[in-house]
Amino acid sequence: MAEEQPHLTVIETDEARIVEFADRKILEEISIAEIGDELSKLVQDHPGIKLLLSFHQVEHLSSAALGMLITLHKEIEGRSGKLKLSEITPQIYEVFKITRLNKLFDIYDTRDEALKSF
Repeated sequence: MAEEQPHLTVIETDEARIVEFADRKILEEISIAEIGDELSKLVQDHPGIKLLLSFHQVEHLSSAALGMLITLHKEIEGRSGKLKLSEITPQIYEVFKITRLNKLFDIYDTRDEALKSF
C-alpha cells in the first residue's frame, strides 16, 4: 500500500516503511521544510519506526537537505527507531563522504540490502 504525499511516496512492507522522493532535486528551502515535516509526522505517528529513504530518483541534494536528514536521524533514534538510506548516486554519496555523514547514516547500494539490514 503506497501513500502519496506532495514530495514523498511511502510504501509499507513487512520489514520497514520505504520513502521514495518525488523530486529529482531537493534544493529549495520550502521543499526541504515540507519534506522534513512530512517525514517528522511519519516518525511521530509510528514510534520505533523502521524507515528506509530511497534516493534512486534524486540527482541533487542541498546542504539544507543534509541538515534535515541529520535532524530526522536524531528524531528517529530518540523514538527507538531505525533509519537506513539506499540508492544514493555517486555524486551525492561523495557529499556524504566529504561531510563524514557516511559515518552517521547506514547507507546501502540497493533497497534489498537495506531492507535485509533491519
